[in-house]
Order: sequence, then C-alpha cells, then structure tokens
Amino acid sequence: MSQAPSTPKPRPEPDAPDLSEGWSEQRSRLRRDLRRLDVLFFLICTLVGLDTIGSVAAQGPQGLTWMAILALVFFLPYGLLVAELGSAFPVQGGPYVWTRLAFGRLTAGVNQLLYWISNPVWVGGSLCIIALTTWEEFFTPLPGGWKYAAGLAFIWGGALAVVQSVRIGKWVPIAGAVARIVLLGFFLVSVVVYAAQHGIHALPAGDFAPTYAGFVALVPVLIFNYVGFELPSSAAEEMKNPRRDIPLSILRSGLAALVLYGGPILGILFVLPGDRIGSLGGFIDACKAVFTVYGGSIASDGTVTLTGAGAVFGGIAAAGLIIGLLTSGVTWAMGAHRAQAVACADGAGPAWLGHISEKHGTPVRVNLLSAVLASLLFVVALNLTGGDGEKYFAAGLGLTICTTFISYVVTFPSLAVLRRKYPSVPRPYSVPGGRFGVRLVSALATVFVAFTVVVLIWPGFGVGWFGTAGSAADSLPESFAGQRLQYTLSQVVPLALFVGIGLAFYAAGGRTRREKG
Repeated sequence: MSQAPSTPKPRPEPDAPDLSEGWSEQRSRLRRDLRRLDVLFFLICTLVGLDTIGSVAAQGPQGLTWMAILALVFFLPYGLLVAELGSAFPVQGGPYVWTRLAFGRLTAGVNQLLYWISNPVWVGGSLCIIALTTWEEFFTPLPGGWKYAAGLAFIWGGALAVVQSVRIGKWVPIAGAVARIVLLGFFLVSVVVYAAQHGIHALPAGDFAPTYAGFVALVPVLIFNYVGFELPSSAAEEMKNPRRDIPLSILRSGLAALVLYGGPILGILFVLPGDRIGSLGGFIDACKAVFTVYGGSIASDGTVTLTGAGAVFGGIAAAGLIIGLLTSGVTWAMGAHRAQAVACADGAGPAWLGHISEKHGTPVRVNLLSAVLASLLFVVALNLTGGDGEKYFAAGLGLTICTTFISYVVTFPSLAVLRRKYPSVPRPYSVPGGRFGVRLVSALATVFVAFTVVVLIWPGFGVGWFGTAGSAADSLPESFAGQRLQYTLSQVVPLALFVGIGLAFYAAGGRTRREKG
C-alpha cells in the first residue's frame, strides 16, 4: 500500500520564532503561578548575594567607588538588554532560547551547559563554605565528618526546595528576599548604634580614589553582584504576564540591590579596621562586632565575645545569613535548571533531562543531577584544599563567576542579532537609541564580562603595565599567594572539563534533533 506523501512542516516566520516543536507535552505541565511581586522578590533574592559583601569590603573604600561606576557602565546596560529580550521573547528557557535563535543549537547548548553547571559549583563551593563558617562562628565547631554532613545537608536541603512546584517553590525566594532586607536592615541600624557608642573608623577621601589594581581585584565580584536579571525569563511561561512584569521587576530590583549592597559595605568599612576585613568572613566579623552593643566585648587583639542579648541577636543574624545563602542557590537553580531542561528537550542535551514532572511541574531530573554534582564538588574540593576554607572559597567563587560569565559572552550579543533577525517581533520594551543603542548596550555588557573572565583566569592582568601601580602577584587571592599556577589550574582545568561535558550533552541529544528534523 502506497503512503501519501507527508506534508512538509511549515517553517516559522522570521518575525515569529517558535521552538515549541517537541516541547508541547512538557510545556503543558507548566503552571502559571508567578505574579509581578513574586518576580520582584525572585530578582532581589537573585541579585543580592550575601557571599560577596565581604570580598568587596576587603578592597576598602574604593570598592564603593567602583560599585557606583559599574552600576552606570554595566548594571544599567545589562538591565536594559535583558528587559528587551525578556519581554520580546517570553519563552520558557530564557537565555537558552535567545542564544539558540541568534547563534544556533550547538552554540546555545554548550553555552547553556556552562550557565547551568555554574550553579552546583556555586552551591557546593562558596555558598556552602560561608554557611559552614557562619555556623562555626556563631554556634558550634564542625570537626571531622560533621563538616561533610553539614555541607551535604545544606546542599540537599536546597535541592528539596528546588524540586517543588512553582506555587510552593516561589516562597523560597520570597523568604530569601525578606531575610536579606531584615538582616541587612538590622545590621545597618546596629552600625548606627555602634557608631554612637564607640565611634567609627575614619575613611579618608583619598581611599575612595579608584585605581586599576583595585578595579582588577573588584570587577569579578562587583559584576557578579550585578547579574541575575535573566533568571526569571527562564520561567517565563510560568508567569502571569511576563511581557509586563519582567521590565518593571528589573527596574525595581536593580534599585533595591544598589541600596542593599552599598549600605552594608559602608557599614563594614566603618566598623572594622581595614587589616581585619577578610573576603570570607568580612560580613560575619562585622556582624559580631556591632552586636556587642547589645551584649559582649571586643578584646585588644580583635577577638569578639557576644553575651546576653548580643549572643541572641548574633544567633538570629547567623541563621538569617545561612537562610540567605541557601535561598541564593535555590533561586539561581530555579532559573538555570529550567533553561537546561528546555535545552535538553530541544536536542542540545540528553532527552531524559528535558522531562518536566507531572506532579511538580518542574525539571526534577536536572534538579537532582545538580545536587549530586554539588555534593561531589563539595567533598572533592574540601579534600583537595585540606579543609582550608579561604582557599576553597577563593577557588570556588572564581570558578563560579568565570563559568557564568563565559556563558554571558555568548548570550549578551544575542540582543543585537535578534533585533536584526526578528525586527517585527512585538517589543513591549525596547532599548532606546535604535540600532546604535542596541549595539552600545550589547558591547558594554559583553566587554565587561569578557574582561572579567580574563582577570579571573589570570589575576592582576594589566597591573603594572603602562605605568600603573601595583604588582600582578598581589592580585592573587591571599590563600593562593605565590601559587599562580595552582590557582590558574583550579580555573582552567574545570572549565575545559565543562566544555567537554557540553559537547557530550550535545552529542547525546542527536536522536532528539533527528526526530525534530
């Protein structure tokens, strides 16, 4: 029996991109439960990371200067860029879809793998070590196997939150945003009380002068503080009205982030002597110092002892900090994991990872795989560093930022490409300035993240060149002093491995691509 010739599948019009083929069954399991206020709290929880406040304060007053400069030349263009992409292409998967439409499936697939895998690196790295350090500072030591048990409990507690339906899971970023506002607000009030009783450390005007060496040291952490606008777009089809809510939420959360970062960093500088501000414990140490106004004392060697109400407030603040760290990882995971699931369903990864749970409406398989990777990284890194928290923190944070920013180097230029390829797509919000404005915004955002990748792999890049002050060796993290090769390998080797995993994922998606045609 002869078969009728199959009707060719219609190709999407250039002004109406559609990647839904093969995704419709999974899409039907998504639930539109995210409202505008939910998106705002989601972004506050994403942008305001408590793990980097100490790193900025450790560079002194010029950290605030560079924070203000980068707010204008990076944070603003980046917000404009994502506001247009998120409102013009409100499709589940967000950044993956944008790069897929602009540069094709292979590039987008490997790029998305880097974006996704940075989350387990972050959770199993700097977030976990700060949470453990905070616990030991305020509660009890974690000797031997207890440190491993506590770290794994932190990782899998977050995983349990990520797998929940969006109706339940959205309360995690809401709780995280509230915890940040309360914790940082109470810290600032305590700084004022502390200053009234003990005075503050003078901050000479000359210390605010920006230097290139300071810029190289600060740019990775500051820009990492400023990223995350694109994450809600990964759950665009779970929002009530993404075209309206994404641009408004970006504006409001951006202003909130500037206040919630700037105030605590200034407070740390006022309270702690410059030589006592560390990247890992800067915020923790400042909290302990200011809470002595409620009960406690500071010894001549700087040792802080909290008593009475001071110890109570210290314990509450420590719990709030740990909750804030956990919710940072969970919120980023909620976005990055969804985008990875879309990539796998589209043929850029193993099809079984693109599955959306009928019960939860979330990519449970990706979530669990991420928790397994974070656990492995935590255990391996803790052993490789011999339990050295500072070294573990520096390597983990650097790798997290580097991996994320390499993906941004590809994602950010998609704005200009999509404006050219799909000029007729409705854009509820458009970057002002026409073609020039789009190119300027894309170039600024891309150049800064690309430069950040360079200085992360080679700290001190350009220091001492063309008459600039300082030594490149001084830009290495203190825990890697004199160990440039060791630090560089801690970044380059995992990055090469991640790219290899991305290519393997793409190869595993071959069957899906053939079925999609």
